[in-house]
Amino acid sequence: MTFKVLPGADWRAILADARTTLPRWQANRELKRKHYVLSTDGKTSGGVYIWPSREAAEKAHDATWRANVEKRTGAAPTIVYFDLMMLLDNEAGTVTEWSETGEKQVVATP
Repeated sequence: MTFKVLPGADWRAILADARTTLPRWQANRELKRKHYVLSTDGKTSGGVYIWPSREAAEKAHDATWRANVEKRTGAAPTIVYFDLMMLLDNEAGTVTEWSETGEKQVVATP
Protein backbone atom coordinates (compact mmCIF):
# COMPACT_ATOMS: atom_id res chain seq x y z
CA MET A 1 0.00 0.00 0.00
CA THR A 2 1.33 3.43 -0.86
CA PHE A 3 0.13 6.98 -0.48
CA LYS A 4 1.44 10.45 -1.22
CA VAL A 5 3.20 12.29 1.59
CA LEU A 6 1.80 15.69 2.51
CA PRO A 7 3.84 18.46 0.85
CA GLY A 8 6.52 19.77 3.18
CA ALA A 9 6.42 16.77 5.53
CA ASP A 10 9.87 15.66 6.60
CA TRP A 11 11.12 12.34 7.98
CA ARG A 12 10.19 13.25 11.56
CA ALA A 13 6.64 14.31 10.66
CA ILE A 14 6.08 11.20 8.54
CA LEU A 15 7.42 8.95 11.30
CA ALA A 16 5.27 10.73 13.92
CA ASP A 17 2.20 10.15 11.76
CA ALA A 18 3.14 6.49 11.29
CA ARG A 19 3.43 6.06 15.06
CA THR A 20 -0.23 7.10 15.42
CA THR A 21 -1.19 3.96 13.49
CA LEU A 22 0.69 1.53 15.75
CA PRO A 23 -2.16 0.82 18.20
CA ARG A 24 -4.49 -0.18 15.38
CA TRP A 25 -2.03 -2.55 13.80
CA GLN A 26 -0.74 -3.97 17.10
CA ALA A 27 -4.34 -4.79 18.04
CA ASN A 28 -4.98 -6.62 14.76
CA ARG A 29 -4.10 -10.24 15.63
CA GLU A 30 -4.30 -11.29 11.98
CA LEU A 31 -1.48 -8.97 10.90
CA LYS A 32 1.79 -10.89 10.93
CA ARG A 33 4.16 -8.05 10.06
CA LYS A 34 4.11 -4.52 8.71
CA HIS A 35 7.07 -2.67 7.22
CA TYR A 36 6.66 1.11 7.17
CA VAL A 37 8.48 2.49 4.12
CA LEU A 38 9.34 5.88 2.63
CA SER A 39 10.56 6.52 -0.91
CA THR A 40 14.04 8.01 -1.23
CA ASP A 41 12.58 11.24 -2.61
CA GLY A 42 10.32 11.51 0.47
CA LYS A 43 7.16 11.91 -1.62
CA THR A 44 5.61 8.47 -1.20
CA SER A 45 5.11 6.49 1.96
CA GLY A 46 3.50 3.16 2.53
CA GLY A 47 3.39 -0.18 4.18
CA VAL A 48 4.28 -3.71 3.23
CA TYR A 49 1.93 -5.96 5.17
CA ILE A 50 2.16 -9.70 5.71
CA TRP A 51 -1.32 -11.19 6.17
CA PRO A 52 -2.44 -14.81 6.44
CA SER A 53 -4.94 -14.23 3.62
CA ARG A 54 -6.19 -11.64 1.19
CA GLU A 55 -9.50 -11.68 3.04
CA ALA A 56 -7.73 -10.54 6.25
CA ALA A 57 -6.03 -7.73 4.33
CA GLU A 58 -9.25 -6.55 2.72
CA LYS A 59 -11.05 -6.66 6.07
CA ALA A 60 -8.37 -4.45 7.67
CA HIS A 61 -8.19 -2.07 4.70
CA ASP A 62 -11.92 -1.39 4.64
CA ALA A 63 -13.71 1.78 3.54
CA THR A 64 -13.26 3.41 6.97
CA TRP A 65 -9.52 2.78 6.92
CA ARG A 66 -9.21 4.08 3.35
CA ALA A 67 -11.15 7.24 4.24
CA ASN A 68 -8.87 7.81 7.22
CA VAL A 69 -5.77 7.51 5.04
CA GLU A 70 -7.25 9.98 2.58
CA LYS A 71 -8.12 12.39 5.40
CA ARG A 72 -4.60 12.17 6.87
CA THR A 73 -2.71 12.41 3.58
CA GLY A 74 -5.02 14.15 1.12
CA ALA A 75 -5.11 11.21 -1.30
CA ALA A 76 -6.58 7.73 -1.46
CA PRO A 77 -4.09 4.90 -0.88
CA THR A 78 -2.95 2.65 -3.70
CA ILE A 79 -3.20 -1.03 -2.81
CA VAL A 80 -1.66 -3.92 -4.70
CA TYR A 81 -2.02 -7.47 -3.41
CA PHE A 82 0.71 -10.08 -3.78
CA ASP A 83 0.87 -13.71 -2.71
CA LEU A 84 3.86 -14.43 -0.51
CA MET A 85 5.80 -17.23 -2.16
CA MET A 86 9.07 -17.18 -0.26
CA LEU A 87 10.67 -15.20 2.56
CA LEU A 88 14.42 -14.89 3.04
CA ASP A 89 15.19 -13.74 6.59
CA ASN A 90 18.92 -13.20 6.92
CA GLU A 91 18.57 -12.02 10.53
CA ALA A 92 16.92 -15.28 11.57
CA GLY A 93 18.91 -17.30 9.04
CA THR A 94 15.80 -18.85 7.53
CA VAL A 95 14.12 -19.31 4.19
CA THR A 96 10.39 -20.02 4.29
CA GLU A 97 8.25 -21.01 1.33
CA TRP A 98 4.47 -21.18 0.91
CA SER A 99 2.55 -23.43 -1.43
CA GLU A 100 -0.19 -22.14 -3.72
CA THR A 101 -2.72 -23.25 -1.09
CA GLY A 102 -0.94 -21.48 1.77
CA GLU A 103 1.00 -24.26 3.47
CA LYS A 104 4.15 -22.90 5.11
CA GLN A 105 7.46 -24.75 5.08
CA VAL A 106 10.81 -23.61 6.47
CA VAL A 107 13.30 -24.89 3.91
CA ALA A 108 16.57 -23.64 5.38
CA THR A 109 17.86 -22.75 8.82
CA PRO A 110 21.31 -21.87 10.19
